[in-house]
Amino acid sequence: MSRLVQIYRSSRRNGMYLYVDAGEDLARVPEALMKSFGRPVAAMSLALTRDRQLARADAAAVLKNIEECGFYLQMPPSVDELS
Repeated sequence: MSRLVQIYRSSRRNGMYLYVDAGEDLARVPEALMKSFGRPVAAMSLALTRDRQLARADAAAVLKNIEECGFYLQMPPSVDELS
């Protein structure tokens, strides 16, 4: 089973992304997170399945967080990840 997911990039922090259900969009994202995230810039939408390969996130974890919390926040890579 797949879920249509909208992905936004942060206008404040390079490498920070917010994944949400495309049907709900940003409705379930807490206000405090939106303030620190900055203006959401639409990056892409995709049909996400548990076994889909993502560059820096586990698809199953993304889907679980969207189901339970309404969003998944992908943080920028750490210095160790970049080396």
